[in-house]
Amino acid sequence: MTPKTSAPNAAGTTPTTLTLDERITGALVGAAVGDALGGPVEGWTPEQIAERHGGRVTGIVGPWHGDDWRTARPIAPYHKGDGHVTDDTLMTHALIRVYETVRGHLDAYAVADHLVPDLMSRPRWIPELEAEALPLQRIFLAEKWIVTRLHYGHADPREAGSGNIVNCGAAMYMAPVGLVNAAHPEAAYAEALDVAGAHQSSYGREAAGVLAAAVAAACAPGATPGSVVGTCLALAKDGTRSAIEAVCEVASRHTDSESALAPLRAAVAPFDTVGPHYRDPSLGARRPSRLHSIEELPVALGMLLVGGGDYRRTVLGSVNYGRDCDSIATMSGAICGALHGERAIPAAWVKTVSEASRLDLYAPARALADVAREVFLRDTARRRAHEAAFTALAGVR
Repeated sequence: MTPKTSAPNAAGTTPTTLTLDERITGALVGAAVGDALGGPVEGWTPEQIAERHGGRVTGIVGPWHGDDWRTARPIAPYHKGDGHVTDDTLMTHALIRVYETVRGHLDAYAVADHLVPDLMSRPRWIPELEAEALPLQRIFLAEKWIVTRLHYGHADPREAGSGNIVNCGAAMYMAPVGLVNAAHPEAAYAEALDVAGAHQSSYGREAAGVLAAAVAAACAPGATPGSVVGTCLALAKDGTRSAIEAVCEVASRHTDSESALAPLRAAVAPFDTVGPHYRDPSLGARRPSRLHSIEELPVALGMLLVGGGDYRRTVLGSVNYGRDCDSIATMSGAICGALHGERAIPAAWVKTVSEASRLDLYAPARALADVAREVFLRDTARRRAHEAAFTALAGVR
């Protein structure tokens, strides 16, 4: 599925001849590559990253602790690095499989009926474990919560996210919702809020809606980083909106990620509950609030502006930010990929990630593109039926 279009121009826009397939491929491949780039430096500061790697990360790197990754804490037993994707991509592909099964819009019940069984009963190759295993054995507690609440606790799927820690766990895999609703960010936002209700509450759920909207907005012909951020600000609520506004206002003053690293962190800090030490969160970390925001989404949007939508600059800026940088790079990679297609992603990175992770990065995109077309046709038919009914009721011509 090779794009036939040109690369982004100087204004940061892409010719509108990009097809749906090209944008979906770009978004999903871009998210996976960003995830793999960020995985080995997740949890560290920009200063620690520069010291460990002798400067900024400029491509795929090995595990933080080298050959000791199997036993070195706090990373063990995960092989983060060498092109391995993390749970962000595993969850994204799992959600795509749900779309393949349902072949329609999703809601919280689809998570209970399809995503949970997929996580807990179908072994798959897990790159970081270098073994066949259940996805449930790799995902973290915030995602295991879905299984606990829906399979064992029999919670109402629409309310199952209440009580979970509030983090980026839902937002990190919501790009497929934006792609099924390509160029319709309002619909993507609403659907993602429904889906994420089974996983998250408060600003974690809100971030999932806004990330899906960002990806949908990036699919629109003529979209730019500025138009994507504008759409997010129009839809986001409470602390999420305030954090995006604060971070993107600072980002607008920078065109180099190196100079932006500290200012972006300072801008998001008042809204982030984790605190200055990522591996030692504050007592109030990840609790519900209308005043706060996850850190990852605003920073991803900020790096999108700093990088001008260029995939390499945006994603490497996200990676070198540190902290939860695999999720930041997953989000910014999805948006850049939707804006510009797969051609904007360095081919060597794609090859390495695909081979190292033993994943076909293109099959999920092909499957989701088929579903998106089916959904659009049914949506169009329903809209026309509603128009006809309302016209008859209201006497509108």
